[in-house]
Amino acid sequence: MSSGEATASGPAAPGAVVPPPEDDARAQVVSLYQAQKKIYARAVSGWFAGWRWALVWATQLVFYGLPWLEWNARQAVLFDLGARRFYIFGLVLYPQDFIYLTALLIISAYALFLFTAVAGRLWCGYACPQTVYTEIFMWVERKLEGDRMQRIKLDQAPWGAAKLLRKGGKQAAWIAIGLWTGFTFVGYFTPIKSLAAAVPTLGFGPWEWFWILFYGFATYGNAGWMREQVCKYMCPYARFQSAMFDKDTLIISYDAERGEPRGTRGRKTDLKAARLGHCIDCELCVQVCPTGIDIRKGLQYECIGCAACIDVCNGVMDKMQYPRGLIRYDTQHGMQQHLGRAEVWRRVFRPRVLVYTGVLVLICGALLASLALRSPFRVDVVRDRGALARLVEDGWIENVYRLQVMNATEQPQRYRIVARGFADLPELRTDQRGTVDLAPAEARWVPVAVRVPPEAAERAGSGSHPVEFVVERLLADGTADRRVAEKSTFIVPR
Repeated sequence: MSSGEATASGPAAPGAVVPPPEDDARAQVVSLYQAQKKIYARAVSGWFAGWRWALVWATQLVFYGLPWLEWNARQAVLFDLGARRFYIFGLVLYPQDFIYLTALLIISAYALFLFTAVAGRLWCGYACPQTVYTEIFMWVERKLEGDRMQRIKLDQAPWGAAKLLRKGGKQAAWIAIGLWTGFTFVGYFTPIKSLAAAVPTLGFGPWEWFWILFYGFATYGNAGWMREQVCKYMCPYARFQSAMFDKDTLIISYDAERGEPRGTRGRKTDLKAARLGHCIDCELCVQVCPTGIDIRKGLQYECIGCAACIDVCNGVMDKMQYPRGLIRYDTQHGMQQHLGRAEVWRRVFRPRVLVYTGVLVLICGALLASLALRSPFRVDVVRDRGALARLVEDGWIENVYRLQVMNATEQPQRYRIVARGFADLPELRTDQRGTVDLAPAEARWVPVAVRVPPEAAERAGSGSHPVEFVVERLLADGTADRRVAEKSTFIVPR
């Protein structure tokens, strides 16, 4: 029926789309959304599972344990936003040291490029917080609800005391882990011992309450409920990872030439006579996958590179007395050209990887050298905008400045301030004749008035002229061991 034909209720309006009759076999309803099927990942053991759990332990021991370490009678790692001090073991950093954070971000980016170019999503499969906490939450789930089939039966069973106890216990454990994670996160910004002292009375501040609950809820929701949805739909890395892959990148691969045609068989079945490959179609590789994909369909963006399918397939191959490696880390060139392991690894370390490695080593070396040679104090110079220049007694011209002197050590320090550089004068007169004493990790604004004689001002002429402030750190005997020079300008009025 066209849009111009009449219907039972009257003629159709010009341009209107008339739906087909109900008895038309061609009429179909197509849903644009697919219901998400719950994934019941099966427990797996093996070489790669061992590495994954080793990284779970390593990352969580660092995250949960680091705030409790002490250094120089303080928390070893503390980002004190209120005081604008960042303590990292022996380092005391100020907001002006933001360049180091930039360097760390660049190093992280290049490391991600390097690891992805070598072996795909290593970060996702082994060290990503989403993977780590999902492993922890799934371990709790298995302990309280059982492995895959037991969890499926439990979900299908009617509600009762036993089911309520298991489900409630799991949720309580998940919430406890989430809150402890949020508490630890806040402990990096508020001294964790004072934070722990407030636990019995719940005497947290409003921002502490917010971040403990927010970070705890994010951990609980992402690792307990969303799981693979975060990796598949929320993480941008899954979308642009292909830009960092090439045919010499190690990826988790299914050897179709060896595995196909797949099918069930006994251990003593003659494969040639049965015309079967090594894959027995047990689908264990699908059951252990945390994102629920079938690796036998080839590389998919949902694959996070956890290698659980390799571990479980190797176990099946051992039981069937077949060679391991039906599913393995390999490259596309290696699979297509039947390259040996030595040749595959030679191609893995290709120019692209060597460039990433070289750049990463240079940046790391520059960062370490900068930290080693970093001055133990910093100086910022700000002109007094309220009085750029003024005449004082005897015709002298005065400019007022404010110097922020920051002690980047955890010992008290003494400093001397000298101004020089105007009209070739060896030293300018300042009202800061004494020394400045700073407590450990203290920063102070020091007002400094600089004066020049009228004859020097007349010789230099009106306008702005460069000057330099030199701040010297003094030792106990009064000698200077370190100097920091900061440039500014001196204004001579017309």
